[in-house]
Amino acid sequence: MGNPKQLRYTKEHEWVEIEGKTAKVGITAFAQAELGDIVFVEVPEPGKTVRAGDTLGTIESVKAVSEIYAPLSGKVIEGNAALADAPETVNKDPFGAGWLARIEIGAPDEVAGLLDADAYDKLSGGA
Repeated sequence: MGNPKQLRYTKEHEWVEIEGKTAKVGITAFAQAELGDIVFVEVPEPGKTVRAGDTLGTIESVKAVSEIYAPLSGKVIEGNAALADAPETVNKDPFGAGWLARIEIGAPDEVAGLLDADAYDKLSGGA
């Protein structure tokens, strides 16, 4: 699975889709493959204020528990509640239905610090 060109990425393997003043966040195909079968996802509660690099939530797989980091500063406006009953969605569709949170962007200048798909491909070995 290639990394969608329209998305931005972090070195911690989150993807970001900018939608006006909001950012939809998930983990990349590389990250979900490294984790293995995902069995639990803790998504953030709406209203939580985060700074870039703060912990947004956690993902638990059969291998490990990993933190999800906020790629941008802002306020959480939605967590993907559907993942509570179907955490495996992150494995099946990491760039679609497996999204984790939507954030109201509080510092638009931070977007420039995210990686484009080509830079992320180099970081992740093209996965």
